[in-house]
Amino acid sequence: MLKNNRKKVSIAAGLVIAIIAGGAAYAYWTAGGSGTGSASTGTTVPITANQTSTVSNLRPAGTAQTLSGTFTSTNAGPVYVASVAAAVTGTDKVGCDASDYTISGSPVTVGAEVTTGSTWGAGGTMTIAFNDKPGTNQDACKGAAVTIGYTVN
Repeated sequence: MLKNNRKKVSIAAGLVIAIIAGGAAYAYWTAGGSGTGSASTGTTVPITANQTSTVSNLRPAGTAQTLSGTFTSTNAGPVYVASVAAAVTGTDKVGCDASDYTISGSPVTVGAEVTTGSTWGAGGTMTIAFNDKPGTNQDACKGAAVTIGYTVN
């Protein structure tokens, strides 16, 4: 009988410990609260389109030549560029101006994030040609240095 009582006491003690432990596992207090934080975003600085293609010997009825180049960027990371546009802004010769040249394929699509050294126009889709004006003396353009302005969008 003593063995049975010990067994019953042991079982009862185990149940009490299990109930207490189980209750402790589910006991907690709730509390509400709030907080604040902050974040910031960076900014970008303009990037530069640099012509790397060599254009020379433009002349009446001559072949159009490809305009292509690279980018220079001082931004901390890549910057998205949609396109690069080109326009003749002038020459170093009096009597020779932007109307004597034709740029085709401008703007050229880039459609990518770029960093310093990334290229544009490598496919040859943007070109410059001498605008042949029949019946017009264009001698003023002989030896002209043509200035091309690039706009990065």
